[in-house]
Amino acid sequence: METRIYKKENSLSFFKLLKGSATDIYKSRFLARQLAERDIKAQYRQSYLGIIWAFIMPITTAIVWIFLSSSGTVQLSDTGISYPVYVFSGTLIWSIFKDALVMPTTSTSSARGILSKINFPKEALILSGIYKMLFNTLFKVGLLFILMIIYKVGFSFSLLLFPLGLLVLVFIGVAIGLIITPFSMLYKDIGKIINLGLSFFMYVTPVVYAMPDKGLMKTLMELNPLTYVIGITRDMLFGGSFAYLTPYFAIVLMCLPILVLGLVWYRLSIPVIVERLSA
Repeated sequence: METRIYKKENSLSFFKLLKGSATDIYKSRFLARQLAERDIKAQYRQSYLGIIWAFIMPITTAIVWIFLSSSGTVQLSDTGISYPVYVFSGTLIWSIFKDALVMPTTSTSSARGILSKINFPKEALILSGIYKMLFNTLFKVGLLFILMIIYKVGFSFSLLLFPLGLLVLVFIGVAIGLIITPFSMLYKDIGKIINLGLSFFMYVTPVVYAMPDKGLMKTLMELNPLTYVIGITRDMLFGGSFAYLTPYFAIVLMCLPILVLGLVWYRLSIPVIVERLSA
């Protein structure tokens, strides 16, 4: 492990911090995998329902909206495909983004005990969290494909891009999550605000219903960058029109510097925060 000596005259280099973060991510692959395996086994060994918990959020949300739609309580725009498949795919994609956003905070907070006792690359926690997310995502996507077969939704060639779309979704969520994590660890209110904000943004994003042709909701959805991310990811799944490619790529490019800043910010702040919380 690197030995770092703090002196008053020391100056931190942004590029050295970034290089150190990238190096530690690469070197900590084995440790991250071991941490992920340990957490996955512990998580499902102590649960009767096991992996089913990975489906609870998208399934329950989908059932509620399917009931509201079928009962006529809520009148929704035409989605172009079977509504149960549309709403389940939307909630699944949304849950992956939400998990990616809160994952850096969750992984770091859960390892607070060993962070103050063992010197290891902190980036291993982020990589471990990504491994666990991908593991759960495989089962969710498998269930989605079964649902598509049941409702006779055709498979298109754009489906080959869907795994890439999910990785981009995870990348965007993690990039934002890295910036938020130090604040969330210091102030519990941040986590509550994030959950509240995500609840709002879900309903101004085409997750459980398509974008309307006019009105206030259409304006809000057009101003919401997640509209384009969710929309293009769903187009990859069902072979849609890919009408939002330009803003989609713009958002992805904007998240690249956010990810870089997030990695440097995480590497710089987490040791200080852990020391402060352990004092």
